[in-house]
Amino acid sequence: MAAEKRTIGLGMDYSPSSKAAAKWALDNLVKAGDRIILIHVLPKGADASHKELWKSTGSPLIPLLEFMEMNVQARYGINPDKEILAILQAESKSKEVEVLAKVYWADAREKLCEAVDDLKLNTFVLGCRGLGPLKRALLGSVSNYVVNNATCPVTVVRGPTGSNA
Repeated sequence: MAAEKRTIGLGMDYSPSSKAAAKWALDNLVKAGDRIILIHVLPKGADASHKELWKSTGSPLIPLLEFMEMNVQARYGINPDKEILAILQAESKSKEVEVLAKVYWADAREKLCEAVDDLKLNTFVLGCRGLGPLKRALLGSVSNYVVNNATCPVTVVRGPTGSNA
């Protein structure tokens, strides 16, 4: 009996903590045949005027090789970290993993939870900025909200020490 293919979501903003979460997922979670979806959530105010078509549903799923093209990144207003994309590309080849990207425009907390359901994720991994209790109370914690509201298991990975990105 073959193992069921899983869909793993990675919350990605290319901060040190989200890159640490991606590396953790690749090292500890991802298996051959899995599908990884990099989920980007840009603020509502980000230039999304030409993206009206995807306002509520987010962009179409974008294959990693296409997402790595500069014109595609510019179209969606994303400046990804080339190192993490190269690592994902290498893993996709070595582990035969499908890697896709998806872009949303909204509040990250709510949209990440919606993405869990829309994309039928089996598990979700995201980074944590490591805010103290006061900052977390004032600014809100995306990771805390997702842990408490997502409908699938969530893993929160703390970024490198001293990273408050």
